[in-house]
Amino acid sequence: MKPIIPATLTLLAGTALLSATVGGPVAGPSPATAPKAAPSAGKTVQVAIDNFRFTPAVLTVPAGTQVTWRNNDDVPHTVVSTRLLFKSRALDTGDTFSYTFRAKGTYAYFCSVHPMMTAKVIVR
Repeated sequence: MKPIIPATLTLLAGTALLSATVGGPVAGPSPATAPKAAPSAGKTVQVAIDNFRFTPAVLTVPAGTQVTWRNNDDVPHTVVSTRLLFKSRALDTGDTFSYTFRAKGTYAYFCSVHPMMTAKVIVR
């Protein structure tokens, strides 16, 4: 009687290799880092501050869009542009801060209370 384990392993490895190279699932950006679809100009877009993160972490909007950040955490956070174009006061739970992006460019920002919290707005 022949052992079937080596043949089975070879068949499984070949199937895995084939599915990875032909018609297999395509890896894309994770939902947390995927840019959000751009709204039309003049709209307001929300960014949640939750679990010590800005969500979405990358937001793409047309010029003229107002972005409103809402703190859903139990601790204060701020929203500060790395180029100091905007700076919120300390936002307690439920507080919001808004800024209208009028010029094209990439606007990186962070929380000055928790500097590891970073994100960006891309204005097209």
